Amino acid sequence: MSGPVMLKSITISGKAPGPKLLILGGIHGDEFESMWTIRRLKEALDPDELRGTVTLVPVVNEAAYWRGERTAEDGLDLARTCPGKEDGTITERVAFAVTALIREADYLIDLHSGGLICRFYPTVGYMLHPDADVLECQRKMARAFNMPIVWGTYAGHDGRTLSIARDARIPAIYSEWMGAGDCDPEGVDGYYEGCLNVMGVLGMIERAQPPSRIRHTVEDDREGAGHIQLNYPSPFSGFFEPWVELMDRVEPGDVFGVVTDLLGERREEIVSTQSGHVLVLRTFNRVHEGETLAAVLEV
Repeated sequence: MSGPVMLKSITISGKAPGPKLLILGGIHGDEFESMWTIRRLKEALDPDELRGTVTLVPVVNEAAYWRGERTAEDGLDLARTCPGKEDGTITERVAFAVTALIREADYLIDLHSGGLICRFYPTVGYMLHPDADVLECQRKMARAFNMPIVWGTYAGHDGRTLSIARDARIPAIYSEWMGAGDCDPEGVDGYYEGCLNVMGVLGMIERAQPPSRIRHTVEDDREGAGHIQLNYPSPFSGFFEPWVELMDRVEPGDVFGVVTDLLGERREEIVSTQSGHVLVLRTFNRVHEGETLAAVLEV
């Protein structure tokens, strides 16, 4: 098939006027907490109590979802393909469709997880937008989302849902919750509450904000910050043995784990060059050369 992609979405319009919020799930086909969360939001949101409009897309990347993998059959990462092409490959056409939705919104929440191959400690993030008003709104949304880690990063990355929002001056946040192929009910609860919290601070619903559970707030505007796939690539294809846990403290010279060949004859330790906490850790032991093994939150 090569026609336009029609994303399966739900729009809930409130009785009172207000902003347009877009909540996305399943940008990658193996990130399940987002999908469950958005279905819960569909059942919970009451038009009589809502100001504005909420558009929900539980599974943006349906082609990848039905494969049970991160990407569709063309192998393209949807989170690097926006704004896509109307007549391109399947991922390019999905990117084109989701870009159109983002440009119609006033605010964006994009829900992710570590997928099948890694765990990502619960984090909410945003780009360090050059517009001070947009940036401050993103900070407010991220604090309200109430994850343990709040992470503002380099604004120059393109191809993403957040870069489309950046260029349109639409305040946008994303989130990450664990992964490793598991759909964590605690993550679904956290995402559900986080979305409602954001709706509360945007004035879309009446909601008292809960006590903060933020442990670290980090803003890092260095080029590449926030691009997880650039971190600690595997030196060769083989088997990764992790020696650390999420949020362990590491210093330069500490070892995340070791990559071996299948007989264990070739071994190479993966050594930290940073001070901070293990934010992302690969859990799928089979690894190809160049694939990311870990990422560190420098605090």
